[in-house]
Amino acid sequence: MDDSTPHLSIVIPLYNSALTLPTLHQELSALEVPGGLELIIVNDGSRDETEAVALKLTMESRLPMTFLSLSRNFGEHNAVLAGLRAVSGRYVITMDDDLQNPPSEVLKLLAVAEAEKRDVVFANYERKEHAWWRNAGSRLTNRIADFVVEKPRGLYLSSFRCLSRFVADEVAKSSNPYPYIDGLIFQVTQNAGTVRVRHAERSHGSSGYSFRKLVRLWISMLVNVSVVPLRLMTVAGLITSALGFLAVIEVVLERVLYKTPPTGWSSLMAAILLLSGTQLLLLGILGEYVGRIYLGISEKPQSVVRERISSPRSPTGPA
Repeated sequence: MDDSTPHLSIVIPLYNSALTLPTLHQELSALEVPGGLELIIVNDGSRDETEAVALKLTMESRLPMTFLSLSRNFGEHNAVLAGLRAVSGRYVITMDDDLQNPPSEVLKLLAVAEAEKRDVVFANYERKEHAWWRNAGSRLTNRIADFVVEKPRGLYLSSFRCLSRFVADEVAKSSNPYPYIDGLIFQVTQNAGTVRVRHAERSHGSSGYSFRKLVRLWISMLVNVSVVPLRLMTVAGLITSALGFLAVIEVVLERVLYKTPPTGWSSLMAAILLLSGTQLLLLGILGEYVGRIYLGISEKPQSVVRERISSPRSPTGPA
């Protein structure tokens, strides 16, 4: 890296953020970062005026700034990875576009990463200003990650994070069409830290994360970075087989010792439904793995950048 390299790059995925982006850009531009700061904003198929607002801010920005426009909506994690491939800073911060990650807290993450020489630092919120079901979903996501992601136990995961350039470059190599960024991070390093930050109330609009998208995130976390579900399938199969074997022994003993009549229709149907449901569940999990392998082999794109625009102050100038 030469002397013109900014010290910090900030990557922000955008989705329907026309109302929040000007304020976010203004507050980030006011930050005093020794060594300089650049912004990388990625429009992830927004349906409002985000594209026009982002283009205007990019061309007028006093900071080095790069705008990537994706050809359609690919999802937050895919958009962040597209942004990571465009960074040039020594450290990289990823944050949301809704102003719930206060720009002033950026310096806290950077300071901890530098002082403790961490590869990644996650924001740990004093209090999250989300709806109760979003907070419950976040807690569940972190509980699941304790078992399937190779991270320090109890470490709170957040999309507001600071990465070393080394980790950012390694994570950006992923071509998986269903990426889970935190899983990719912990495949590279476990040198992680946290810092307590504020979480602001949403000033405009509503969250782009629906319950369906949260479920898709959980599936990506389970399937993309771990074979734990496959191991659970094996355990479930062993338990079911053992219970079935014990049931057979019980039926034989009752028939020999007590001359009891054969099991009735109700118990037989209950057993069939239980075993059939278990089999279908296990086949569904296995099918999810096979389907994602197929999509990877068929080279489904992780994202497609339709347009890349650099501000006049960027090293490359307008593009």
